[in-house]
Amino acid sequence: MHADSVPRVIVDYHMHLRNSRGEIAHEAAAVEPFVETARARGVDESGFTEHVYYFRRTRPLWTVPYHVERCVYDIEEYVDAVVTAKERGLPVKLGLEVDYVPGREEETRTLLEPYPWDYLLGSIHWLDDFSTDSEPRLIDELGVEGAWRRYFEALAGAARSRLFDSLSHPDVIKIFDVRPQRPIVEELHDQFAAAVADAGIALEVSTAGLHKPVGELYPDPHLLAACRARDVPVTLASDAHYPELVGRDFDRARELLSSAHYATITVFEQREARQVPLG
Repeated sequence: MHADSVPRVIVDYHMHLRNSRGEIAHEAAAVEPFVETARARGVDESGFTEHVYYFRRTRPLWTVPYHVERCVYDIEEYVDAVVTAKERGLPVKLGLEVDYVPGREEETRTLLEPYPWDYLLGSIHWLDDFSTDSEPRLIDELGVEGAWRRYFEALAGAARSRLFDSLSHPDVIKIFDVRPQRPIVEELHDQFAAAVADAGIALEVSTAGLHKPVGELYPDPHLLAACRARDVPVTLASDAHYPELVGRDFDRARELLSSAHYATITVFEQREARQVPLG
């Protein structure tokens, strides 16, 4: 098939199954409004990635109260909701956003293994009982440079674990718009990009940061360029927590990808990745 005849694709591979009020709704009927918004915004495929710490089955992984208190839902209901939508022919994928816990890799793998995931997103919201993106802040505990180094070291560990197919909002540590000096930032970017490339997994380009204090896409253009130089594949994401946010600001994300000379996007099926032309 000639390259020009291969369909161009837009995916949104990071969203949380909610109703229009933002309330958790792990049921098949909740899928349709996300798909409708996706269709209206030119998004061809929607990937649901509920937070792993909402599920009772994963409670043994957690020590932070923020996580433990939220382990109240049955993972089977969430899985069934998305699988049912797939069986009805809706263009959706089954994923999960998994907080990486250093040292608990095999337990994480065992807990997640029974389910028919299309892909797993790795993320880090908490380290050493401190948060990367809320209170109590890791940057207050370790200082800005210390927190950045600790975060990227841990996220590189997530990549090396090969638990995940893609890493979400990879430089979320910048969320408060507080950073070390630029040479340190770029040093950390380069080291992290090398780890992701060695792991052979993807990196998420997310528009969510545009609506956080930092007011920027994830990742930083330098980090994305460092990944492109090492042939790291990418996915696209809105991190939508209710249907109206699907595909939000994807024009900005495509501009960033174009500036880094990305021409393809990653599509997952049963944890197998393939590259398709970026729409």
